[in-house]
Amino acid sequence: MTIEEVQLEIIDEFSFYDDWMDKYGYLIELGNDPESLNPDEKKEKYLIDGCQSRVWLIPEYKDGLISFRGESDAIIVKGLVALLLRVLSNRSPSEIIDADLHFIDDLGLKQNLSPTRSNGLVSMIKQMRLYAVAYKELEEAGTKN
Repeated sequence: MTIEEVQLEIIDEFSFYDDWMDKYGYLIELGNDPESLNPDEKKEKYLIDGCQSRVWLIPEYKDGLISFRGESDAIIVKGLVALLLRVLSNRSPSEIIDADLHFIDDLGLKQNLSPTRSNGLVSMIKQMRLYAVAYKELEEAGTKN
């Protein structure tokens, strides 16, 4: 699936819920991923700056694709992490850098999250894009040698 297709799928899933309490409940449900990070993976170097709650994001680069694993200590933020992983994981650096993440606005996430959670969401996206830029530069450096 493309990034666009995944976003449309997420928008469709959220459309089943009429009010934001139900949408928050769905976000919490999304964050109940059994594949949480191990305690020894929750290192300072993986913490996202700009988030009120603690969010760890671990990138892994293999065969030209970046996959992410992540977790938060806040239940709603765990759901936000799950959404971002679903959209941006297992993508090329260019796909991540160029992605128009319109699903955030289409769902009304920024408007319905607290300002600190909304800022944290922006910080998570920024960090994922920074990882993509770094891996893209490594790719380009490797092809020049």
